[in-house]
Amino acid sequence: MKSRYIPYIIGVSVFVLASCKTPQMTQMTDRVKMQMPSQFQQDSVVGGHATVTPWKQFFTDPALAALIDTALANNQDLRITLQQIAMAKSNVLYQEGLMMPSVSAGGSVGVSKAGRYTSEGAGNATTEIKPGKEMPDPLMDYQLGANADWEVDLWHKLSSSKRAAVEHYLATVEGRNAVLSSLIAQVAENYYHLLALDNKLDLIHQYIDLQKKAVEIAKIQKSADTDTELAVEKFEAELAKARSEEYTLRQEMTETENNLNLLLGRYPANIQRDKSSFLSTNLQKVMTGIPSELLTNRADIRQAEHELAAAKWNVDAARKEFLPSLNISASLGLDAFNPAYLTRLPKSLAFSVLGGLAGPLINKKAIQANFQTADAQQVEALYEYDKTLLTAYSEVCTLMSKIKNLDQYYQLKEEESNKLDHSIGIARQLYMNSRCTYLDVLMDERDALDAKMELLEAKEQQLSSMVDVYRSLGGGQDSSFSTQNNQ
Repeated sequence: MKSRYIPYIIGVSVFVLASCKTPQMTQMTDRVKMQMPSQFQQDSVVGGHATVTPWKQFFTDPALAALIDTALANNQDLRITLQQIAMAKSNVLYQEGLMMPSVSAGGSVGVSKAGRYTSEGAGNATTEIKPGKEMPDPLMDYQLGANADWEVDLWHKLSSSKRAAVEHYLATVEGRNAVLSSLIAQVAENYYHLLALDNKLDLIHQYIDLQKKAVEIAKIQKSADTDTELAVEKFEAELAKARSEEYTLRQEMTETENNLNLLLGRYPANIQRDKSSFLSTNLQKVMTGIPSELLTNRADIRQAEHELAAAKWNVDAARKEFLPSLNISASLGLDAFNPAYLTRLPKSLAFSVLGGLAGPLINKKAIQANFQTADAQQVEALYEYDKTLLTAYSEVCTLMSKIKNLDQYYQLKEEESNKLDHSIGIARQLYMNSRCTYLDVLMDERDALDAKMELLEAKEQQLSSMVDVYRSLGGGQDSSFSTQNNQ
């Protein structure tokens, strides 16, 4: 009799499988990566490979190295990334757990009473446990045992979810490296900005002393009737202007120190530094190599690449939700209506095994929406990856051009400053001999101050650009956390 139902069972199974047709994910071609140029437009180094120097070798200033060490130990953003890595790692373990059978053990106590005029109640009333002893009513139920459930990874759906979790974990590792590289660059740039402000403040102090002497000379000239009160007031106005600039610089120094202390993960405090050798500070040249090396050297590109891979595996897992799932359940334990009978083996032994194949038939909107979301996220991840590639290439080209132009700019500013320093002495001599006006002296002194200020700014920009190039080529990362070493 039972064999006649087998064709119906097979027919229903075939219908379920036929209805579980999976949609296709969007096929993408990464044209941005394929079209990446073979050379940088403004490459100052011909041939060779990109150099990723450890930051302790790149930044040789002991004070700066100490600040970077403090930032690496205390920075809050960096600590946050470590927790993100821990969460991503836990998610990998969670996905691994879903692939294994789950086993639980426990006991239960229950009671039931069937109506007398039901099949179960009528059966119990006419059944004897042993001759002369009827079934108890109500009927107690005592159970001790273990239950197991397992979703068989029939279509590798769970494997795809696990691989997506692994890729996301690797992306968080690279995210930490990107934050690390950016943090080192920010500390260095703020430090060099602080040194530039120190030197600007020294210049202002020198200029203030100079203007004080100029005021005295103008007063002497006036008392000798060789100049007027207007000259005295002009020099005094210039002195007041210089003093006001001093306080502007002091405020900017305070803001920069506070920003730097924030990066160091501490409350505002004085920053130890040596300003004397600022203009003679030089960072070692870096080799840009070829653009394709950015794919392996830059943490943000590697992060975007892993996020793209994770998105692809998520789409694969969402697509397999349309397929039927195979679940196996089993239980083994002791079952009796009286606790005294639980130890009477094998009569109290109870077990069950159930295997089920189930797939979606009607109302697939939920899994369709989940698949469409995952597919859209995959496309979005590709665009983010391409955007990161374009940004990285453009950034290196811009910085190499900037360094080249700043070198020329600095040399010319240095020449301008030297010429103006020489002209100041000439202007003072001419003024003392009434051969030029106080305006000529003021203009020369102001021009000389501006040139020195611009020279300091040019030096700061040079150092900042070198730091940015170092970061943009992948410098300042922690090799122990790199996924290139973990894979």
